[in-house]
Amino acid sequence: MKKDNIFIVIPAYNEEKMIQKTIRGLKKEGYKNIVVVDDGSQDNTFEKAKEEDVIVCRHIVNRGLGGALGTGIKCSLQYKPEIIVTFDADGQHDPKDVEKVVKPILEGYDFVIGSRLLDKEELKNMPLVKRIGNFGLNFITFLLGGYLVTDSQSGLRAFNYKAAEKVVEELKSDRYEVSSEFLVIAKRNKFKIKEVPIKTIYTDYSMKKGTNVVTGFKIFLKLLLQKLF
Repeated sequence: MKKDNIFIVIPAYNEEKMIQKTIRGLKKEGYKNIVVVDDGSQDNTFEKAKEEDVIVCRHIVNRGLGGALGTGIKCSLQYKPEIIVTFDADGQHDPKDVEKVVKPILEGYDFVIGSRLLDKEELKNMPLVKRIGNFGLNFITFLLGGYLVTDSQSGLRAFNYKAAEKVVEELKSDRYEVSSEFLVIAKRNKFKIKEVPIKTIYTDYSMKKGTNVVTGFKIFLKLLLQKLF
């Protein structure tokens, strides 16, 4: 696998504690093309990322996960990569799992999702509240026009170049609903998709990140508005 043709996008908001460790973990696996999007952080995320000799984009104000991913994917597309991978900044992903989401793209898939729920052992590690919330968002995503998958909110995913182009062309979401909108766009454009099992590293730090019940309700409302208008 030629890792020079892979760009990894890391959306980061107030991640000064983890951003360097996340970048270094990816570099250790041979990934050199890394795009960090500092989404209006109020700490030293930008400075810490710049020290790692990676591409760093910066939002003056916080635009949300969708805004950061959109910026990162657009930036990556300028380099004409074969594959674009999204990767969370908080340390919950194993850098070795990048290869798992990339491999199906090389086999002809357009969009691959790293699922935390396909492996029974990994499923046991996921807190019950997150499992329930994830199931609800999976179902909502499906009802509002997306593919039905096991882990719609996973932050580890891969696109081929053409799929990434289509995504940034049609993307409307600025916040957490972006994960569901990716699947709606994929279904609308008949992307060939696949899920693969990945490992999740749960820490007190990473558990504070991500979606909760309130966020889930907001995601539903925003997706519904997008569907109606």
